[in-house]
Amino acid sequence: MNQTDSEIDPDVAVTPPKERRRVLISSFIGALIEWYDFYLYGIASAIVFSRLFFPEFDSTIGTLLAFSTLAVGFFARPIGGAIWGHFGDRIGRKKMLVLSIIAMGIGTTAMGLLPTHEQIGIMAPILLVFLRLIQGLAGGGEWGGAVLMAMEHSPNKRGFSSSFPQMGLTGGILLASGVFALMTLLPDEDLLTWGWRVPFLLSGVLVVIGMWIRLGVSESPVFVAAQKKAALAAAVAERNGETIAKQKAPIIEVFRHPRMLIITILLVIGPFAASAVYLTFATAYGLQVGFTAAQMLTATMIAAAVGFLGQPVFATWSDSIGRKKVVGWGLVLQSISGFFLFEQMNQGSLIGMYLAMTFAAIAHAMCYAPLAAWLGELFPTHLRYTGSSMGYQIAGSLGGGLTPAFCVALLLWSGGAPNSIFIAIFMCAISLLSLIGVRMAKETYKSKL
Repeated sequence: MNQTDSEIDPDVAVTPPKERRRVLISSFIGALIEWYDFYLYGIASAIVFSRLFFPEFDSTIGTLLAFSTLAVGFFARPIGGAIWGHFGDRIGRKKMLVLSIIAMGIGTTAMGLLPTHEQIGIMAPILLVFLRLIQGLAGGGEWGGAVLMAMEHSPNKRGFSSSFPQMGLTGGILLASGVFALMTLLPDEDLLTWGWRVPFLLSGVLVVIGMWIRLGVSESPVFVAAQKKAALAAAVAERNGETIAKQKAPIIEVFRHPRMLIITILLVIGPFAASAVYLTFATAYGLQVGFTAAQMLTATMIAAAVGFLGQPVFATWSDSIGRKKVVGWGLVLQSISGFFLFEQMNQGSLIGMYLAMTFAAIAHAMCYAPLAAWLGELFPTHLRYTGSSMGYQIAGSLGGGLTPAFCVALLLWSGGAPNSIFIAIFMCAISLLSLIGVRMAKETYKSKL
């Protein structure tokens, strides 16, 4: 028999089922918008940004520069995680999530209005990088808050509930790929003049929908209970004439006890790097070896759809048998997925490439889906937003931000496509690095929040 929420922690208010569903939908929609905006930039970097913002370089160097600006957003994410996490642990999850979705929407919509290099010269890529920075700062706080709202409203099914923002990631990628795939059906001239702007401007519509849902969600009951306990302790101390030491900023406490932060970075870096390879870099690589943009975007949509369906399955499985087993086996499968993928791409096999993408997506969903709950469970309530966000975003900066540019550099060093063996080896090595994190982390699926 499943435990009720009140049996798990009698001090935490039980969220009514209707409210819980709204929370889960809100966390999904917010994450979908975040990753739609974020991965839209990656797709545009692979297909059009090298020509629009870096036209003075050849195609490979232009793509490398476009992917380098992609990394800017990832490196801004830990800073955003620290800022949003600090206030999210101090004043509440909900308020920071509202601000994050507004900032992300502004940054992405402004990209759709941005003049190109042909129109304003060097200022075009400078403004592009600035808007990417805003995206990164906003995205740094979105994931952690969405995950915590989902799991803290549903403490007895944390893996399943936390999979909703994880589904938002693959849903956002699926939506971004689908919208951009439609734009690639336009003549090349139309795509480069106005077609590429449409997906970015669509973000404004999504933000309005997300805001409407998010504003109707209540604050996390776990956070509210923790705040009440802290206030009660302070009142008792004051009545007894005692002095309570001033609580340090959450980020200071996290860095004073770095073991959990290191573990979270290790756990996430492998899945992030792998997804950057097969969802972002592979698009640019496929164009070099003869696939069309439409074919590569179709492959990305297949992978995202498989990941979308797999997230709740593997997250729920981790509620039953534990986070360690599901993530560990997923990382093992992920470590070999790159060899299959690039072998099929080098052979020019469209069906083989689609199947290899599907395998990579299954492996990624398996090792990624349980991480949302696992990272939150590793930290106490008053550090949970900051600690989980910082670890996740630092890993994202290293694994997701640097990987596409690093893979392009590997190709240049090895003589260009189809010399992809080093990229497959890289995917294998960084997946095995995350296995070290699995080994170091404690099992938490039965622990209280």
